[in-house]
Amino acid sequence: MEFSELSVGQQIGTSTIEVTRADLVKYAGASGDFNPIHWNERFATSVELPGVIAHGMFTMGAAVQLVTDWAGDPGAVTGYQTRFTKPVPVQDTDLEPGAVIEVAGVVGALDAENSTARIDLTVTAGGQKVLMKAQATVKMA
Repeated sequence: MEFSELSVGQQIGTSTIEVTRADLVKYAGASGDFNPIHWNERFATSVELPGVIAHGMFTMGAAVQLVTDWAGDPGAVTGYQTRFTKPVPVQDTDLEPGAVIEVAGVVGALDAENSTARIDLTVTAGGQKVLMKAQATVKMA
């Protein structure tokens, strides 16, 4: 998509991310974050969490995939920020995902001088916002 074709408020799409406990184990291996709140139910509840929760960076990374897919080039994303507001509990299930993260993106601002678009993401799980002010800056052609 060309910069000239964009307008503030324009939707870029939506995505649904199904998360399993196996995904969390794989992410722990890739990231080196083996904190037991991300894989051990007993430990997670002992520190007053609702159960095993997804890594914040896992959630953040999964959400921005909508933007990189839309941009067509991960290198076009020149900035990304968010605030973590709620954990994403991941239930221990065999046949269904343990959590579902919903992502929607809209063009929040345009900078004609730099040919960049700020994409604002709404990220929810279980009907609650889990990321706030999730914003990615994309360098457009």
